[in-house]
This record gives sequence, structure tokens and C-alpha cells, in this order.
Amino acid sequence: MDELSPLDGRYRRKTEVLRPFFSEEALMRARAEVEMRYFLALAAEPRIRDLPRLKAKQVNALMKIIERFSAKDAAAIRGFERKTNHDVKAVEYFLQSKLARIAGLKARTSFLHFALTSEDVNNLAYGILVHRAVKTVILPDLNVLHRTLAAMAKRLRNVPMLSFTHGQPATPTTPGKEIAVFADRLKRQIMQLKSFRMQGKFGGAVGNYAAHRIAYPDVQWEVFGRKFMRSLGLDPLTHTTQINPHDDLAELSHIMVRMNTILLDYSRDAWLYISRGVFAQKLVAGEVGSSTMPHKVNPIDFENAEGNLGLSTALFSHFAQKLPVSRLQRDLSDSTVQRNIGVAFGYHLLAVASLLKGIGKLTVDRGTLKHELDMHPEVLAEAIQILLRKHGVDSAYEQLKKVTRGAKVTRASLLEFAATLPLTKAELQQLKHWPVV
Repeated sequence: MDELSPLDGRYRRKTEVLRPFFSEEALMRARAEVEMRYFLALAAEPRIRDLPRLKAKQVNALMKIIERFSAKDAAAIRGFERKTNHDVKAVEYFLQSKLARIAGLKARTSFLHFALTSEDVNNLAYGILVHRAVKTVILPDLNVLHRTLAAMAKRLRNVPMLSFTHGQPATPTTPGKEIAVFADRLKRQIMQLKSFRMQGKFGGAVGNYAAHRIAYPDVQWEVFGRKFMRSLGLDPLTHTTQINPHDDLAELSHIMVRMNTILLDYSRDAWLYISRGVFAQKLVAGEVGSSTMPHKVNPIDFENAEGNLGLSTALFSHFAQKLPVSRLQRDLSDSTVQRNIGVAFGYHLLAVASLLKGIGKLTVDRGTLKHELDMHPEVLAEAIQILLRKHGVDSAYEQLKKVTRGAKVTRASLLEFAATLPLTKAELQQLKHWPVV
């Protein structure tokens, strides 16, 4: 009850699926994984003779450190950090203590974090975590949402509905077509997120492998670094300062901002359709819509989604603007900002869950749809004037404007007017049954 963030309190159950990727323990584990895989890569490099090739038992023992990483290990790292006041150095010391217990490796612990700067570890760790979170949590939920919208669009594609442009009655459409617009927009962003790749920086204190070269000048360190980064599933950067410039996180953030914006747009339209009575919401036993008005069935899921999408977008927008900017070879202002990546994804995840819940409650009120169309027969004017244009009638638009703009007309009066125009019997019959979708 005393959590500072609602993601860790009220919404903990809904967002805990992100904890294996964006908790402090997850970051520690990812750092340890990068350090361990780097150690293995160094041992496999024949030109580094001071670190002999490892035996199978040693490799297995090293990998178990990562596979069995636990809350106890994270606590041990925090213990080291209390002394060092440096999070990455704490991981190094923790791993040294582990390696010292593996037969034949106690004398080789100096090759942990060899010639690296903290950012070499951090940026690769974040890259790994972001990829895994997107693949495991974010994309699957978005795919479910897209399929839900696409199925709804298909189901309602032939149901006539009055549309509104500028808030005024306009040419009839269908709820299915309008929902299909959002499904298509969402699909495009999903495809971009699917193809997105984090980048990797790996070149020492200022990005030029200076410390690496002084120790082993015969090793082709650029080639080694590119191979190592690709082994982690990351796209290698060629030229860097001390840090990954975070253009990758900016690109990811822009994708997420576009995604959130599309979903926010849908949330507001769904809210308005409910307000109009186009959609009714299924009642949930025991739910209360208002503390004083017993009749209320509020569109709370879409309102909740809108609020959380705004929070997510605010954070992703800040990432995109802040992270790619760093003074000279680096400053540390990116470190505290990056720790909030999981928070931005958390609010996005909450919004998607709310949308799925809200959509699941919706049913179309065909009576309301018919009533709206009956109340606005003037929208038939577009169809009539287009048919007149087809027959080359001059000032077709102006004729219909004079009859309908600001005037109270009925469907019967418009059809009577149409009967006086040079239209075929088939066209008059079409108008009689319009809209047909």
C-alpha cells in the first residue's frame, strides 16, 4: 500500500510480466550475461594466449552463473555496490567471486571486464532486455489487439452507420470500416516494431579500442567487437564515443509514440461512439458506474487507456529527445533516464489491456444506427448530386446545396425532388435503398 509508483502497487499484477526485463535485478542479470559472454569470447580468441581456451566443464559452470541467477545473487551485487558506489563494477566483483570458485579460473578473473568501460556492458545489456521484452510481451499483446480489431471490423463491415465530419452528419459509413482504419494503422507500426533492432557499442573508454590494442595489438578488435555484438542479436555501431548514442532507443521510442497515438485516437473514437449510443456496453455484475448515479455505465476502460497512453507517450517522447544528446565523449544524464524504459512500456501495456477489456464489452446498437440515419436524410444529397454530375448536369452541387443546406428535409421530400431530375429508374431505385454498404 506504500508503493510510490502505481505500476508497483495498484497495477502490479497487470505489469509484472515486464519485471524479468526491466527490474533492477533483470538489469544486473543482463550485465552479468554480457560480462560472462565477453569472457567466453576472449577465451575463444587464439591471439589472447594469456587466457587459454576453456574446458567444457568450465564453460558449463560459467553459463550456470547466468542460468541460475537469483534474487540472492542480486542482493550480493547490491552488497558490492554499497562499497563501490558503482553498479557495473559491483557486477564485476560479484563475477570475480564466482569465477574464483571454478577450477582453473581463479587466476583468470582479471579478464572479466577486460579493457571495457561501463557503457560497453550497459548498452548491450539494455539492448538484450529491450529485444526480449518486445518479442515476449509487447508484440504478442499488440498482435492480440490487432486481431481483435480486425475481427470486429470484419463482423461490422456491412452495418450502415451515419458518419460525422467536423462533428456534423456526413456520408454514411460502417463501424466495421472505421475500425478497419485503426487496425490497418496499428498493423503498420507492429511491422516496424517487429523489424526494429537495437544497436550495440563496444569499443572501450572513448570507442576506439585503445586499451584493447595496447594489450593485444595483433587482435582485430573491430572485427571481434562486431562478431560479439551480433552474437547478442544487436546491430554493431561502427563509430562511437564512450557511449551508444541511443539513436536506437530514439527510433524505438518514436515507433511506440506512433503506436500510442493511434491507440489513443481509437480510444477517443470508441468513447464518442459509446456516448452516441452506437455501441452499448455489456453490464458486469457488481460493477458501479457512479458513486451517486446508479444508472451510469461509464466507458472507463477507454478512459483508462487514454490516460495511460498519455503517460507512456510522455516518457517515450522524452527518451527520444534526451537520450541521443550527450556532452562530448559522454555525460551520465542518460543513465537515470534509461532506468525508466520499463515504466514507459508498463503504461503502454496497461493501456492495451484496458482496450482489450473495453472492446470485449462492446455491442452494436443497430436501433441507434438506424435512428441516426433516419434523422439525417440530408446526407442523401451527396449521392444525388454525384449522379447528376455523372449525367453532365451543370451546377449539380449548387442545386442540392440550395435544397438541403441549413434546411429541414425528409427522405421522402428528397426522393420526390430526385424524381424530377434527369436520373434513370435504376438510379432512383438505388437512391431509395441508399445507403447500401
